[in-house]
Amino acid sequence: MSGHSKWNNIQGRKNAQDAKRGKIFQKLSREIYMAAKSGGPDPDSNPQLRLMVDKARAANMPKDNIKRAIDKSTGADGANYEEITYEGYGPAGIAILVHTLTDNRNRTASAVRADFTRNSGNLGESGSVSFMFDRRGYIAIDREDLDVDEDQMFEDVINAGAEDLQTSDDVFEIYTDPKDFAEVRDELQKKYELDTAELTMIPQTYVPVPEDKVEQLERLIDRLEDEDDVSEVYHSGEFPDA
Repeated sequence: MSGHSKWNNIQGRKNAQDAKRGKIFQKLSREIYMAAKSGGPDPDSNPQLRLMVDKARAANMPKDNIKRAIDKSTGADGANYEEITYEGYGPAGIAILVHTLTDNRNRTASAVRADFTRNSGNLGESGSVSFMFDRRGYIAIDREDLDVDEDQMFEDVINAGAEDLQTSDDVFEIYTDPKDFAEVRDELQKKYELDTAELTMIPQTYVPVPEDKVEQLERLIDRLEDEDDVSEVYHSGEFPDA
């Protein structure tokens, strides 16, 4: 990683995400269901389910909702979902990955294509932008009121098994190999409060979004995230500082 910062984009979109909390719970329920369906209902023996449950807890999803999603996975009448990733370009040529979880691929493909077309984007072929992203574990620790310097954090991060640390005035950003993410997260949680901890897709290069394209790109991302079948939207845009 060289100079990439995910923090700016996270902070810029937090309020919008908070406003969609009910829809987020709905999507998390499906992800929990899928993880439990494929690997079993016990988080202790199903690492993917454990990650999804942790993600749900971080979003303050009620315990009863989590339990219902897991319980549903053991029933014979559960829906058959599949994971599909769509790739394309938004305004100013910003690369976009759209991860979906759907029980009707025709419905989902039609909705995603329409969102791109109506919001100054272009849906591409499979593989058209995915090579520009790397799967990584990402952890952010807010530096406000944190009396830890970069040298100490670097030592703790390396000892925890992470790959990289990036430091700014506001935040420590930690990147891990996906297979080491849970272990690194758990180790750092013993000493620090984690503001963000997730498995994500990190663009190899962030592209500054021109001022006149910010609204268009935000609108496209909002429309995609509003789709019931969309789980995650990743992009290579670096929004201007607010």
